[in-house]
Amino acid sequence: MVPRYLILAALFALSSGVFSSAQGAVVYNESVAGDLSNSGSSPTLMHVGLGSNLISGSTGFGPAGIDRDYFSITVGSGAVVSSLTVLPGTSVGGDVSFIGVQVGPQVTVATDASTAAGLLGWMHYGEGNVNRDILPRIGTGEGATGFTGPLGAGTYSFWVQDFDNAPVTYDFDLTLTAATAVPEPEVYAALGVGLVFLIVGLRDRCIEN
Repeated sequence: MVPRYLILAALFALSSGVFSSAQGAVVYNESVAGDLSNSGSSPTLMHVGLGSNLISGSTGFGPAGIDRDYFSITVGSGAVVSSLTVLPGTSVGGDVSFIGVQVGPQVTVATDASTAAGLLGWMHYGEGNVNRDILPRIGTGEGATGFTGPLGAGTYSFWVQDFDNAPVTYDFDLTLTAATAVPEPEVYAALGVGLVFLIVGLRDRCIEN
């Protein structure tokens, strides 16, 4: 008979292999790496990868004027942006802050534009969005091109801004996943080990009964 602790260990390995996700990687933190670009024509390039990509910054009106943050990412072939979650630590100066996204290496939409034409999507977010995925809402921004579902391979530029006195902080988790969710080899190995122990354990119990 297979000891109970081995069966439990197999179950743990099985669940860990199937349900574990990549550790969040801090791809940019303004308090450490310095101010993000204030120009849509030259966003700060961020290198993102599969899993959680953590981005922290601040915007708003400061001594030097309006602090807008622009950054761009490139999603490689076979990957998608599956979510953009607002994390705790995010604040707003008034009621809401703004985030927009445009396809390509720049944000060409004017800061005083009267429409969202040219943007792929946008939304106003607030503290009520903390711990929520706002990517679907961004895709429905009025006047923008719009999108549904994940963002596929390509380059995207983001624009973040608050309309009140700085510093108004934000923390985002921009998550990339494989375009087709194929388990890694080690996941298959964990599944195999777990199934072997479970089958042997169940067989021994049947024999005992």
